[in-house]
Amino acid sequence: MSALKSKRTGLLICIFIVLVGLLYFFFFNPVGIKLAHSNMRQLSGHLRDIGWPGKIIGMSLIFFQTFFPFIPFVLVAGTNVAIFGIKMGFLVNYVMSCLGAVASFYFARYYGHAWVEKKLERFPIVTQFSKRMERHGFFYVLIGRLIPILPSSAINFSAGLTRMKFRHFLWGTLLGKLPIVFLESMIAHDLFHFQRYKGRLLLLLGILVLLVFLGNSVKRALAPKTK
Repeated sequence: MSALKSKRTGLLICIFIVLVGLLYFFFFNPVGIKLAHSNMRQLSGHLRDIGWPGKIIGMSLIFFQTFFPFIPFVLVAGTNVAIFGIKMGFLVNYVMSCLGAVASFYFARYYGHAWVEKKLERFPIVTQFSKRMERHGFFYVLIGRLIPILPSSAINFSAGLTRMKFRHFLWGTLLGKLPIVFLESMIAHDLFHFQRYKGRLLLLLGILVLLVFLGNSVKRALAPKTK
């Protein structure tokens, strides 16, 4: 077995072990079950009560949310903001989200083609978007991050399946995620302190709605034309 195959096998084994651990934690461990069925305020309270392991769990949730977005990003982002504070919480959300995006990209490119393609079947627009990313990688990754054309995980995986250069994906991700993660972290923070920041919260939600509207407009433009 070549060194490359050995590394890939080792990585797959590590991923499998982590996934089994997460499944056990969230479905069989009492603490994990409690976390999985909590809202944002409850989740942050549980993790704070655990101490430093709770902080690690909060950081890990952001990372794995990029692979398995079964928990809304704003919920996990708000949890970290409550645990770490707005500045450190935003930094944790941003760094772990970017690391998760990079890991998803490499997983799609080198290890999980069949699994990724099956996941992306739910998004017919991915084909059109992927073609544009292949030709203009940085621009379309950046736009895809700034406005919700596709879920973030779909962008990560579809980019990994194309021949776009990693550095284009990386810079599009680093620049595109910065404002949107900040926006979602601020929304989550203001939801925690609604009475104090309800004016700003309404403004931030208005910006988010505008971005969703723009994303839907781009989706219609990218959708295959039917005769």
